[in-house]
Amino acid sequence: MNDTSSTCPEYNNRLKMAANLVDKVRTKYRNAALRKRCLIWLELTGCSGNIISLLDGSNPDFKYLISHMTYFIYNNSLSVSEGENAMKQLFSVLGSDYILAVEGAVATRNNGLYNIIGRMNGKPVTALEAVKKLGEKAAHVIAVGACATHGGVSAAKPNPAGCVSVQSVLNRKVIKLPGCPCHPDWFMGTLAHILLYGEPALDSSDRPLLFYSTLIHDRCPRRSYFDMGIFAKKPGDKTCMFKLGCRGPVTRTDCPTRQWNKYVNWPIEDDTPCIGCAQFGFPDAMEPFISYNITREVRK
Repeated sequence: MNDTSSTCPEYNNRLKMAANLVDKVRTKYRNAALRKRCLIWLELTGCSGNIISLLDGSNPDFKYLISHMTYFIYNNSLSVSEGENAMKQLFSVLGSDYILAVEGAVATRNNGLYNIIGRMNGKPVTALEAVKKLGEKAAHVIAVGACATHGGVSAAKPNPAGCVSVQSVLNRKVIKLPGCPCHPDWFMGTLAHILLYGEPALDSSDRPLLFYSTLIHDRCPRRSYFDMGIFAKKPGDKTCMFKLGCRGPVTRTDCPTRQWNKYVNWPIEDDTPCIGCAQFGFPDAMEPFISYNITREVRK
């Protein structure tokens, strides 16, 4: 059984390029050839999973992001400021050159009052208001994670808060990094490219080609089993999990080669079918995550 990623130099070069972008940023900052820019990380309706994922990143780590790559102005979970001071800090970037990263979907029901992120001048500040005001003026907007890129879990049925994607409320291009959560490298690499060269090459869905150009299925180490028609019959089998509900054939990310948790593992290697968390429509369009017959067999 062969890992097909080793047979595709172009794909491997793309992975190396993603890592090299951050190294170039390091070098240019060290030589004072690149200026730091303000970064706002705004959390809307979601689980904060993407900022947690970013905190677990290692190439570089979060400390490097906030101390060397950017002026990290605001994040709902991490900012020290509270109350009105936090809101003043959030909107302080207006009129400057800043990059806006948004995780979480936008709650639109009742004019956005389902998600209030703070108060300013005695009035509530909704997530809807914040993303519109900041999004229209930002140099670049990056939607981080499934909820921000297309609604994700927050917009899953029955969607009581009327959650929608960031793109749905902004009249401008939004760079989309789907995933539940987004891999730290996908964000760091995209940000590094913006700092060095501007907007990266995007596909027709505004996803960076660096990370979303290839189907998981085409780089899966179990692909040879699929080609031979050898399929797993139950969780834990070491063959192709397509018939267990694996969504690798419709999901575009570099998970098979980049992997997770500091590049040590990913779901397929741990005998878990891909659930398509980085594909538009997740989770509703990717369900069921495992076939009914297999679930029933396991319960027996």
